[in-house]
Amino acid sequence: MEQYVAFLRAINVSGHRLIKMEDLRRILGEMPGVANVRTYIQSGNVLLEAKEKDEAKLTAKIEKQLVKELGFEVEVFLRTKAELEEILSNNPFKKAALGKDLALYITFLTKAPDAEQRKTFESQSNEIDSFKIAGRDVYALVVKDGSKSLFSNMFVERKLKQLATGRNQTTLHKILAMFDK
Repeated sequence: MEQYVAFLRAINVSGHRLIKMEDLRRILGEMPGVANVRTYIQSGNVLLEAKEKDEAKLTAKIEKQLVKELGFEVEVFLRTKAELEEILSNNPFKKAALGKDLALYITFLTKAPDAEQRKTFESQSNEIDSFKIAGRDVYALVVKDGSKSLFSNMFVERKLKQLATGRNQTTLHKILAMFDK
């Protein structure tokens, strides 16, 4: 079975599209060919194992199951454990001193932007936000107290003309560590 993490977009935000993690674990755990379902925090991070090797098919199955059980659509962004390891190890901002002043966010896309979209998006970098795209993942290095920051999920979606969801680097490292427990 393949190990995946499913990142759910825009759930449990400001009291909208509420999903209890115990319900999410049950819903996905009852799907045929899915096992070992675990969640991390309330923002829709689901670790699971699945027999399905085709990511697009598995994503569609999960989204269909969520609509059936919840009554509303939830966009799902799947990455394998190996992909998540690669995303974190290939961080283009590795040398940045993250911590009190800087944060790194990684935004997941369903498809890689074309070269022109990538160039245009990365050109939005400034003294507060630095952007890099690798494949279907956006890296944003953000000055934490940057009141003029452009970065948000809506900014990414608007500029790249596709749905997206993001997490901070700390969350992704914690999720990755959960695979080994």
